[in-house]
Amino acid sequence: FDVLLHLGTLIAIFVYYWKDIVKLLKALVHLVQRLVSKEKRQPGQRLTPSERMVVMIIVATLPLFVILPIKDQVESLYSNTIFVGCALLVTGLLLFFSDRMARGKKGAKSATLLDALLVGVGQAVAVVPGLSRSGTTISAGMMRGFRRKFAVRFSFLLSIPAVLGANILTIGDAAQQGIDTSMLPAYIVGTIVAAVSGYFAIRLVNLLADKGKFGNFAYYCWGIGAAAVVASLIFR
Repeated sequence: FDVLLHLGTLIAIFVYYWKDIVKLLKALVHLVQRLVSKEKRQPGQRLTPSERMVVMIIVATLPLFVILPIKDQVESLYSNTIFVGCALLVTGLLLFFSDRMARGKKGAKSATLLDALLVGVGQAVAVVPGLSRSGTTISAGMMRGFRRKFAVRFSFLLSIPAVLGANILTIGDAAQQGIDTSMLPAYIVGTIVAAVSGYFAIRLVNLLADKGKFGNFAYYCWGIGAAAVVASLIFR
């Protein structure tokens, strides 16, 4: 069920960013062809924005491999609701301050590999329960001077290999447990709801980030985070 919910959010990203994804796939094929044929770039020849984006996503995904050895320890934190609540409070701080920074100007043409790597570090840190992956990566992008729209676009496109990788790691466990066919209606409904809500969530994030109101999500994180901490202390 968890794997299928992630699949639903992936569907939402593919639908919303379909044109971008097609360009990236073509750019990836072109880069691979050049590597296989050992074609050398001509003097002064630069990567296209789509090719640069592919390279940036690859670089930003690398820090996730550092987390793999401690994957089980990180997942064990999900049961610690006080920790999760505190992490939500930290997410709120990130969103609040990133939205109040000067608007950046970097896009696919001007962002550096160091920028991509640092955003990737943010994504790796955000595997901790309670830290929003998209919130952390978008905030990291803004702090590195990304344009708001580009920070949001890069964050969601960056999630594709991350979520696919997580699903591949999880699907083996799911297959071993077997598929309960009686739960099929719940699986289908869950996937559809995740896809539809995910699509509108992406639209909302883009809208608020473009208007400089991305920090409004901070109040939501603070409210939920504080409620989680208080409830955990009361109902221990």
